[in-house]
Amino acid sequence: MSKGRVVILTALNLEYEAVREKLVDVEVHWHPAGTRFETGRLGGDDCEVALGLVGKGNHPAAVLAERAIAEFSPAAMLFVGVAGALWPNIKLGDVVVASQVYAYHGGTSEDDGFKARPRTWETSHRAAQLVQHLIRTEGWHGRQESGDRPKAHFGPIAAGEVVQDSTLSEQARWIRDHYNDALAIEMEAAGIAQAGHLNRSLPVVVIRGISDRADGSKTSTDGENWQPRAAAHAAAFAAALAPQLSTDTSEDRSKSMGTTYHNIATGTARVGVMAGQIHGNITFAGDQDQQADTPAAIADLRGQIKEAHRHGHLDPVTYAAAEAELDTAGQSLGDKKKLLVALKRFRGLVTDVAEIAVVVGAIIAGLKDLP
Repeated sequence: MSKGRVVILTALNLEYEAVREKLVDVEVHWHPAGTRFETGRLGGDDCEVALGLVGKGNHPAAVLAERAIAEFSPAAMLFVGVAGALWPNIKLGDVVVASQVYAYHGGTSEDDGFKARPRTWETSHRAAQLVQHLIRTEGWHGRQESGDRPKAHFGPIAAGEVVQDSTLSEQARWIRDHYNDALAIEMEAAGIAQAGHLNRSLPVVVIRGISDRADGSKTSTDGENWQPRAAAHAAAFAAALAPQLSTDTSEDRSKSMGTTYHNIATGTARVGVMAGQIHGNITFAGDQDQQADTPAAIADLRGQIKEAHRHGHLDPVTYAAAEAELDTAGQSLGDKKKLLVALKRFRGLVTDVAEIAVVVGAIIAGLKDLP
């Protein structure tokens, strides 16, 4: 079974290190804008992973999640880290996987008080099924230093912009009153969930190890090293989930290729590949032909996005950005790495126009095979 790459993001260095320990054949991958990723494989598995650090907060998490999606075109995205527990039955070291994410800071202030205007993102049904199967079968590894096996829970997670370390504060009461079923609270899941939502077919799973109880005892639990222990448990769950989610999603995407694509190219524009479900091998032009055809392929893509824009499939801003990436690609014909980066960015911009995304995907695949 084929497996697509999985992006795993973390907010803290200790969370990053917990995931990185699971990887082998690690290589550095720099995004042109300066974001440092590392790519590798999960030990004992052929599941490829791209690992990145986003820092604290929903806003940077959203921006860098979108950047990772555009850069790697992953089969799934996981966010792994630590959180505070909101229910007494959730123990330190346990893992909470989000069934849905609440962005709880939205609201309106009126004369009679603050009114909630929450946003909610649900984990996809297929990803949720895989998560719950893993929880039922205890098919993941991670033990507390005491020797007790931590439990995994599946339920809502609340994501805001401040660290909660009180059960008496106004915010704590607000969470209890309006988000009473939330099992844990943290600061990045809303941004990650929003990025996944904007990329419609991408499964996103938020996995949090419990490092404190959000009750005023955080200093104590941090002093007892619960953060690295909880991060290790979350990383263990992610390492068990990623290969299943990757395989399952890759198969699902290959089935979805039965979709009908409509050729919107006219005039001198050509469509290199239009495909529904493909059986067997696909042979592209040889290396020399591929190199010679690349300028013509870029010209064809330019014609296709022009038609897509004319028919309302691309808004003006996206169209201008896509043209700019094609300009960069045309200027980078002698530099394979820069050319691939430009085409990948272009693909991220036109992902909603399936027939163009398929064509540029085929071009990228062909270029990757060149020496």
